[in-house]
Amino acid sequence: MKKIFLPTSILCLLTLFFALSSFKAKSNKVTYKNAAVKNVSAEDLTSAEAVSNKLYDSLKLNELGLSKEVLQMAYKGQQQLLNNGVLNNDAVVAIADFSQPSGQKRLYIIDTKNYRVLFNTYVAHGRNSGLTYAERFSNRPESLESSLGFYVTKNTYFGKHGLSLKLEGLEKGFNDNAEARAIVLHGAEYIGTSRADAAYMGRSFGCPAVPQAQSETVINLLKNGTCLFVYHPTEQYLHGSKILNG
Repeated sequence: MKKIFLPTSILCLLTLFFALSSFKAKSNKVTYKNAAVKNVSAEDLTSAEAVSNKLYDSLKLNELGLSKEVLQMAYKGQQQLLNNGVLNNDAVVAIADFSQPSGQKRLYIIDTKNYRVLFNTYVAHGRNSGLTYAERFSNRPESLESSLGFYVTKNTYFGKHGLSLKLEGLEKGFNDNAEARAIVLHGAEYIGTSRADAAYMGRSFGCPAVPQAQSETVINLLKNGTCLFVYHPTEQYLHGSKILNG
């Protein structure tokens, strides 16, 4: 058989053609892969917001005084803590909304899986945080102020306020001294409907205290690994929280 020899110029053109085709194919694969990753990331972010918005609308939380933005923060934090393996209870989040006055029922216990408001009641802020409104917050021992941020509930015990619930602060610089300060959830007579006619509700030493008659119910709903979010629109916290901005 007679061999056919192609001119060098044609061989160069063919080599360049196949090289460009291979590069284009690889580029297309990389572009597709990166696009898929971006789409998944965007979808994850959107789904968390979509779920919290659905929760908010279906439970008519606006009628209970909770804002959509606060629920979004609480839900995002709860999901992040679940992903990090911090929580035992994957269904419930509690929100103490200290942007509201103490005379309003500003503690919300929400079942995020079954779309239910489990409880809505009063909750006290710290004595040195303010009167009707909480305005100042601290992580310092003996400050008698409330601490903002995300907590995980721990075990119960009986103390001077009866059945009480230990709390672990999860945000360094904002509430991680909670256990050292003995910040716990407990019942108290100075908060609740019995104080409705007073100028302002009673205040704690920094603990999120609830009405004594309801404390056992609240504690049993939240004990052993549930997310508690103590909120206030303080810029330092909103910008500094690694959970909110993670």
